Amino acid sequence: MIEAPRPTPFEPGTLAAVIDRVRAAALASGALQPIQTEQELVEDGGVRFVVRRVSSLDLKRLAGRRRADPSARTPANPFLPPEPALLLAEVSDTHRAVLNKYYVLDGHLLIVTRAFVDQEALLDERDFAALETCMAELPSLGFYNGGIVAGASQPHKHLQMVPLPLAREGPAVPIEPLFAPVAGAAGIVRVPALAFPHAFAWREAAENATPARLAALYRALLEAIGVRALERGGMPSQSSPYSLLVAERWMLAVPRVREHFGTISVNALGFAGSLFVRDADELAALRRAGPMAALRAVAG
Repeated sequence: MIEAPRPTPFEPGTLAAVIDRVRAAALASGALQPIQTEQELVEDGGVRFVVRRVSSLDLKRLAGRRRADPSARTPANPFLPPEPALLLAEVSDTHRAVLNKYYVLDGHLLIVTRAFVDQEALLDERDFAALETCMAELPSLGFYNGGIVAGASQPHKHLQMVPLPLAREGPAVPIEPLFAPVAGAAGIVRVPALAFPHAFAWREAAENATPARLAALYRALLEAIGVRALERGGMPSQSSPYSLLVAERWMLAVPRVREHFGTISVNALGFAGSLFVRDADELAALRRAGPMAALRAVAG
């Protein structure tokens, strides 16, 4: 029997090695369940969108799992406590880092509050401190799905982080070339080539980006897309769903009106230029409409 590695307090400079060690053990034990995909590139609106389609082998595997146990459900809260084999580190006294059990992108992390906080509560300085601590360890993109309509699959607050690049070729983040016309722009701006409602801002260099400043910028972005703070259960919460991307040099917020384009679920990574489809029919539908039209349909 393979023993799961024990989580340790976060030590700067060690996250990449910890991910490799925990991932290897979790794969060997079966605790980690990768979803194998086949990558396609779909060009639209000046972006080479990365579209990952579930491999035929994994489609059969996932279908077999549903047939074997059609009543199987995801636990109500898999983060209290998280599965020991997937726990990476205690990032702070409020957050921990966990491997995403069913992942498409290798090294996909969840940065989870240690105590329950609702996913629709607004992000605060502690959330950004934890995210920045992890993002400082390796080239990565942070994101947040603000509510079910934005693609959140769990009600327990969790930010997410994926290693860069998102594709085997091209820009590390496929959408980034569209930001060139607003290079150097101050404050909250619109990116002309983004064909969906949004608010964009360049952020301070990492060494100057304190959690308080990042939280303030985030609040300004939400205000620009019409998401207000509402008191709910004694906690500031979102008035409507949204998607958030946090990169080393910029932030992008997008208001959401629906989770799906047809049958295709779109989370925050879609607005980075990375989409996921289940089969050839969904891929064909996305090609016909164009990824930008799909993003426009789910943003509002």
